[in-house]
Amino acid sequence: MSESVDTVAGPGAAALQAIPTSGTDPDRPAIICTNGETVTYAELAERAARLAGALRELGLAEGDVVAILSENSPAFLEIAWACRLAALYHVVLNTSLVADEVDYILNDSGAIALIASTKVASTRTLDPSGTPAIRHRILRGDPLPGWTPIEDVLADAPIFVADTELEGDLLQYSSGTTGRPKGIKRAMIAAPKTPAEDMKTFLLSLIGADGSSTYLSPAPLYHTAPFYWTMSMLRMGATVVLMEKFDPVGALAAIEKHRVTHGQFVPTMFTRMLKLPEQERLAHDVSSLQGVVHAAAPCPIDIKRQMIDWWGPIVNEYWSSSEGAGFTFINSADWLTHPGSVGRSVLGPLHICDPIGNELPIGEPGMIWAEGVEFSYVNDAGKNASTTSVQGWRSVGDIGRFDEDGFLYLTDRANFMIITGGVNIYPQESENRLIDHPRVYDAAVIGLPDDELGEIAVGIVQLVDPNDAGPEFAAELSAWCEASIARYKCPRRFEFTDVLPRTETGKLLKGQLRDQMIQHPQTNGDTP
Repeated sequence: MSESVDTVAGPGAAALQAIPTSGTDPDRPAIICTNGETVTYAELAERAARLAGALRELGLAEGDVVAILSENSPAFLEIAWACRLAALYHVVLNTSLVADEVDYILNDSGAIALIASTKVASTRTLDPSGTPAIRHRILRGDPLPGWTPIEDVLADAPIFVADTELEGDLLQYSSGTTGRPKGIKRAMIAAPKTPAEDMKTFLLSLIGADGSSTYLSPAPLYHTAPFYWTMSMLRMGATVVLMEKFDPVGALAAIEKHRVTHGQFVPTMFTRMLKLPEQERLAHDVSSLQGVVHAAAPCPIDIKRQMIDWWGPIVNEYWSSSEGAGFTFINSADWLTHPGSVGRSVLGPLHICDPIGNELPIGEPGMIWAEGVEFSYVNDAGKNASTTSVQGWRSVGDIGRFDEDGFLYLTDRANFMIITGGVNIYPQESENRLIDHPRVYDAAVIGLPDDELGEIAVGIVQLVDPNDAGPEFAAELSAWCEASIARYKCPRRFEFTDVLPRTETGKLLKGQLRDQMIQHPQTNGDTP
């Protein structure tokens, strides 16, 4: 168990009570990693409580911020639980981010401690001078200059004894329309005494999950939904089967081997499993599945029908956001009679409004606003104001409509956010980077339909010299973007144009541009 944050055996009584799991057997597997590592509930509780105690000894106090930069591993979850126990906000960093992007989040969040894994390549390039507020740099894995090995931090660390009623929470970062990530923060609340007191376990009950479940976590834990769903499964005392990285054969093999009962997916995963050769796909026994859920991106209707045909009427869907501004849910039976819907609201009223705030009649699309949502964007009063209505409702800019039965359908996304394979991409960063290129006159990045990923980011570029257009220069632009921006944010394809449509005030008419590209696709800038 070398990848865990501690290997001390024999947890004390305080550690066993650290994570409320409704009487879960301490010897029950809490986390089974598909690489073979297993952590029991007793081990998880002690390791989390010991790290929480160590963080207190380092001087971290209630409400301070810890950043986690790690691949999927049991240790990732142990660190997160330690932060919850010690009432610390925790930022989970996307491992695809380059060092400058990580530095921005560390500085913006106010993090004073960073716990990282040497398996994440960018930890080797992080310069302490760029994040002066970080007082503690703690490392799992091979030693690096300037980092404290986690073994040294844990040496003789006491098991945490609760000194607050509050529980730590995720301080989420979700890209903003300006291209810079935006921190999403909520006030901490009292730690639940039982799993039933945690609202998120109620959401798990919608797919039939409980403490006896075996849950497959196939997605990166640095994304909000996989993180919350996995932590909530542990709250209930379920066994989590953790994949370090999704692959379709590996996911099916894990379902069969561990008799997985529940899981959370994105539509791209469905597509990739369905595209396996039929003999290979059907060779795996998935009969143990009782309920799965998907979200994060639109699922093509044909793909979802195929999944229901294959796995049975156990395929559920929800719509929400990192901010939690609204939550809808739909099961297979309702979806089959309302194909394309993301369901009805289950956490409070939703409103569909026009641009000036008037509620729209059934069937008409408009901005979706949610009641009863409390969060704030870190260091961005303007964004807080622009996403709050006069009634106090909150919106993240999604566009949708209701049908006569109260089912919600998403029709668009404000600000032309791109969702590719379940990952949100805001194009401003890559647009700015492209325009910085000396041979680029103007640029736009838009989302265009893709059979596998739902959408892909496509760069539309106006050149200083039109003769530069072609695959070679497209490859150069791809490398130019990837030099300073995480690869997943960069355009997957480039097209060249004589002029981009803009208003007289310089506003880019992205809707018009996207329509043009869909109606008249180009092929002059395919990247290798």
